[in-house]
Amino acid sequence: MSICDHRYRHLHTLEGPVELVCKLNHCPDPDCPGHAKTKSPEIEPSIAPPHWAIGWDVFCWIGHRRFSRHWAIPQIQGELLDAYRIKLSDDALSQYTHRYQAILAARQHDPKALQRQYAAVDELILTIDGLQPEKGHETLYVVRELTQKRVWFAEALISATAAEVQRLIAKAKEWAQSLDKKVGLWISDKQDAFVTGIAAEFPGVPHRYCDNHFLRDVAKPVLEADSHAKVQMRRKVRGLRTIEQAVLKRQRAAVEDSPATTAPEATLTVTAELASPGPPAADSACDVVLDYCSAVRGILNDDQGGPLHPPGLRMADALDEVRDSIQRNLDEKKGGSKKSNWAAWPTASTAAWTRSETSK
Repeated sequence: MSICDHRYRHLHTLEGPVELVCKLNHCPDPDCPGHAKTKSPEIEPSIAPPHWAIGWDVFCWIGHRRFSRHWAIPQIQGELLDAYRIKLSDDALSQYTHRYQAILAARQHDPKALQRQYAAVDELILTIDGLQPEKGHETLYVVRELTQKRVWFAEALISATAAEVQRLIAKAKEWAQSLDKKVGLWISDKQDAFVTGIAAEFPGVPHRYCDNHFLRDVAKPVLEADSHAKVQMRRKVRGLRTIEQAVLKRQRAAVEDSPATTAPEATLTVTAELASPGPPAADSACDVVLDYCSAVRGILNDDQGGPLHPPGLRMADALDEVRDSIQRNLDEKKGGSKKSNWAAWPTASTAAWTRSETSK
């Protein structure tokens, strides 16, 4: 083989831009059939695939950020530009991510790699479930193996008929046979198509209910009652915005009536007092009321917890804590002046709250 030409490629790597000089070669014998065929260096594909503008390191960096860290395309685009001075268009990034998916899927289906991973596994535990990204789109049915936490395959089905679902289960059976492993258990949400398909393809194999679906179905009546309780509590805790408006109005009035704003000659005195640090001023009653209103609003908007910690119960416990806190403040106030700034404020209450004469 002799060098007959050179091809120059320019591509980006994480270490910087690279000019790749590829020495093309062919057989120098004119009578050889390979004389008219030009060959590229064998090492070239290990640096970057043909016609790509990036190296393998940039390609793997993009795929890892997109599918392992779930970065968005604009975020990947900005990080490449800021950290590595690599500017790629949205179309180019989308194309590279699709190629990464194809390569990853081929790697997932590599028979030799599967044999190595399942060499020490005695029994397989398979699960099947449908995922619908958006309403109106076809459902993506995914078959996973749980001992190695590996997705075997996935396929989008327009209609989840019994025949289509059984075809996927039969495909899972072929995978298990190719690995020469026994399937010891199936797990699903026990849709009718899953039950009939698994019974037909895996007779005698136990089929259990997915604990997530089981708890969700069991919790439905509990969550419905909890949602009704939240509505009732929200109806009783009213007037937060009215209280806040009244407090803010009193604060504005106090600022307008203060000597610092009404008397120009007092400006010099106030500035001199602020220049010397003194003890921190205590929170006023208005600030305390605003803090309470903010806390109660956050409690009413809290929907976290799930079936094991229903949000309605969390809301009731939190409101009890607020009520106890207010009561402790009122108890501390007893024995002081009967004149209270709370007289002109609207009140927000729950049915469980009780108020004494001094708390009005």
